[in-house]
Amino acid sequence: MLKWAVIFFVVSLIAGALGFTGIAAGAGRIARILFGLFLALAVIVVIIAIAIGQAVF
Repeated sequence: MLKWAVIFFVVSLIAGALGFTGIAAGAGRIARILFGLFLALAVIVVIIAIAIGQAVF
């Protein structure tokens, strides 16, 4: 999921540099959503692992 967020971020940067502002905004929004989802899932996994008492890493 983090990989897709990075890909959409790069697409957003390239589209913005080339002047495609609509595409850049859409790709940036998707990248932000995917990164937020990844971050939320990572925090949930860490909290569950701490509650169970096992090391995550």
